[in-house]
Amino acid sequence: MRTQLFIDGRWTTPLEGGSFDVLDPATGKVIHRAPAATAVDVDAAVRAARRAFDEGPWPRMKGAQRARYLRAMAASVRRRLEELATLEVLDNGKPLPEARWDIGDVAGCFEYYATLAEELDNHDIEPIALPDPRFVSKAVREPLGVAGAIIPWNFPLLMAAWKVAPALAAGCTMVLKPSELTPLTALELGAIAQEADLPAGVLNIVTGLGPDAGQPLSEHPGVDKLAFTGSVPTGAKIMASAARDIKNISLELGGKSPFLIFEDSDIEKAVEWILFGIFWNQGQVCSATSRVLVQDALHDRLVARLVEEARKIKIAPGMTEGALLGPLISHGQFLKVRAAIDTACTEGAKLLCGGVRPLGLEQGYFMEPAVLVDVPLDSQAWREEIFGPVVCVRRFDTEAQAVALANDSRFGLAAAVMSSDDERTERVASRLRAGIVWINCSQPTFTEAPWGGYKQSGIGRELGRWGLDNYLETKQITRLVDDKPWGWYIK
Repeated sequence: MRTQLFIDGRWTTPLEGGSFDVLDPATGKVIHRAPAATAVDVDAAVRAARRAFDEGPWPRMKGAQRARYLRAMAASVRRRLEELATLEVLDNGKPLPEARWDIGDVAGCFEYYATLAEELDNHDIEPIALPDPRFVSKAVREPLGVAGAIIPWNFPLLMAAWKVAPALAAGCTMVLKPSELTPLTALELGAIAQEADLPAGVLNIVTGLGPDAGQPLSEHPGVDKLAFTGSVPTGAKIMASAARDIKNISLELGGKSPFLIFEDSDIEKAVEWILFGIFWNQGQVCSATSRVLVQDALHDRLVARLVEEARKIKIAPGMTEGALLGPLISHGQFLKVRAAIDTACTEGAKLLCGGVRPLGLEQGYFMEPAVLVDVPLDSQAWREEIFGPVVCVRRFDTEAQAVALANDSRFGLAAAVMSSDDERTERVASRLRAGIVWINCSQPTFTEAPWGGYKQSGIGRELGRWGLDNYLETKQITRLVDDKPWGWYIK
């Protein structure tokens, strides 16, 4: 495990010599001491990225050249898949099959943006038709500059790839700050960059606490763009920091996503997708469909089956064969989720199962998946993100009522709708105020498709060509082609 920061193509000890504990959430025990960057290290990283962008070859390379580096990084990730997945389990707690899936997606993300980098060579210049024949004009897409990226702990290496891969494909340089809860795999990106012979300063990785490393990065005048995934309060602070320098930003924030299930739905399929939509990754998913709305005629039968299946989910440390639910990320998160359940019950909700520590798992931060019903519409559990294995279920009568309840939220990241009536699902999908809508499923995510939300769920889109656009500027270049005088001053 790495004990140094990755700055300017080299491993370097934090200038103030600090470190912090990394815990295994399955045991609560310290497994590593990670390097703790402070403002001086962040400044060194930004300066390295600035030199690499302003003076180095990276932004001036052809997209096909950058693509070769990205493909080399993808190949390295694939070769080290088991090692990286094991590290992901160790500091995040998720089951090993999920971690393998994530790391495979990391490699796929780098490969996808390698292809888009190649396509830039053919599509980075767009001729513009002008009404005046004395001039010709074109729009040129160019890399934006130095990007600062701050990522969360729920998908550590995958969230890094979502930002690093498109930024590098566009020709930007980057300073990456991972969560202090899950720094292990993000640091390995430094070794992967070295193995790919990535030019010095193109990618810099600084680990540390939010106030000591994240805040200096978000406030640094040498950063041209900030990309953040995390909570709404932290996103608001980053947005305020960016406003001072009028920095380009993209924010992927919280969610309280609804899942509308109509009475003509297959009950077994509905239960399966509810379980996946909220209990995948211990419910620590920004897009988790945590508000389930079920039509009256189906409600009681579906809830009974949901509780029955939720009780069967195998809860165990992530390396355990057959584990489907690992521990929550930290003791603090465990207490937060437990408090949210208690508050919901005091506000009138009914807890049908879960929400407690499983027998035999006294160590670590494990919690049985919880099902809450009759959750009041004005309760915190219904309106605020819990970020844990807790699903809130309510009944509805009509389609119009379901859509109104679904849209009654300050969030708008994702939503899902299930019905055997295709016309209804398309109609409802068009009315849901969310950036991502799933029909007859929940949570499938593809690198090729845009990701991001409405309202307080964020600004901008990641993934697909939209993710590449995050890191490109558009420049107009207009040339006078007629050598005759313009006629305003020169006669």
